Amino acid sequence: MKTFWRHLRPALVFLAAFTLLTGVLYPLLVTAVAQTIFPHQANGSLVEQDGVILGSELIGQPFDDPAYFWGRPSLTSPYPYNAAASTGSTIATSNPALTERVTARIATLETADSTNTQPIPVDLVTASGSGLDPHISLAAAEYQVERVARVRGVETAVVRQLVDEYTKGRTFGVLGEPRVNVFRLNLALDAVTAVNS
Repeated sequence: MKTFWRHLRPALVFLAAFTLLTGVLYPLLVTAVAQTIFPHQANGSLVEQDGVILGSELIGQPFDDPAYFWGRPSLTSPYPYNAAASTGSTIATSNPALTERVTARIATLETADSTNTQPIPVDLVTASGSGLDPHISLAAAEYQVERVARVRGVETAVVRQLVDEYTKGRTFGVLGEPRVNVFRLNLALDAVTAVNS
């Protein structure tokens, strides 16, 4: 029995020590560093207006009013952009269901802006891998500029300038593509223009 405890004791000591180190001290240290150096990001990159949290700039929001820019479709359930159910589509490109979804989205975009003859950018008709993407491409933003300007009754130059202001370049200057945060852009639109009633 003494031999058993002699071998078990070091294992229990190591278990307790590493539980304390990796389960308590390390998470506390990382949390303290994050709250000190990156408090906005560490708390979910929340967007607040007049003391009310409107959402996160990291999670897309559903917009379908023609006066706003629209983001990518979201396939999360039970509602779009549900951060608790992040999921992409597993439908293959050969599946007719994907064609039906894309065709329906194209019809919705064309109905909202029947005078637009530009090609519809792919990110406006397909979901992202997470279903939560808050960004659209510059092409997707440009596709919507005239519709938003017309519905709001403002010059397209005003809307285009806001798109330029809310465009982020490539990460570190080389990774990814320039992108526009739809949620931030729509909040800026509301701040400087009104919906034409």
